[in-house]
Amino acid sequence: MKLVVVSAGLSVPSSTRLLADRLAAAVGRQAPVEVEVVELRDLAVEIAHNFTNGFPGRALAAAQDAVTSADGLVVVTPVFSASYSGLFKSFFDVLDKDALDGKPVLIAATGGSARHSLVLEHALRPLFAYLRAVVVPTGVYAASEDWGAEGLEGRIERAAGELAGLMTGLSGRSGLSGRSGLSGPRRAKDDLEVVPFAQQLAALSPTGPSGV
Repeated sequence: MKLVVVSAGLSVPSSTRLLADRLAAAVGRQAPVEVEVVELRDLAVEIAHNFTNGFPGRALAAAQDAVTSADGLVVVTPVFSASYSGLFKSFFDVLDKDALDGKPVLIAATGGSARHSLVLEHALRPLFAYLRAVVVPTGVYAASEDWGAEGLEGRIERAAGELAGLMTGLSGRSGLSGRSGLSGPRRAKDDLEVVPFAQQLAALSPTGPSGV
């Protein structure tokens, strides 16, 4: 399975990239994955050009293809002005509108203060729900004081396990015929018995059909 990690860190070294690498490693401990990292810092100019001319450069096109073909995503952004960074949002703005449809995604963020931890719920989760991705229940936020403190590794392992489970489940169902998610054969449409609502009401009434 292919796991693509999207990191929007700007500095070198970057706490955002560090969190991304730890999440990817945790997923790899729970499922066999091939990891590819997309560093948005390196794509900033091409992303801007894509907005103005409508065409992705070679590196941006490769990143778009990687995300579209991934079996699962880890996405990590630093917090700016109580939300995801503009670079992070811009990358997902230039993806095809169906690129993340049904794709498992683990959301994560880094910031200087624990007060920004709700960015996962009020910014990232709604964004990926809008893009029709399947967002794992556990998001991971790492404030400056979280590094080396108790609790962060546990959240990383839990979120990684949820993503690995989704990726493994979707991969296992890929060979099934019919709609994704169906564990058995579908009944033919003509096999379904449709009972008119008035007939159902009449069957419930002890005195037969009512004129009310």
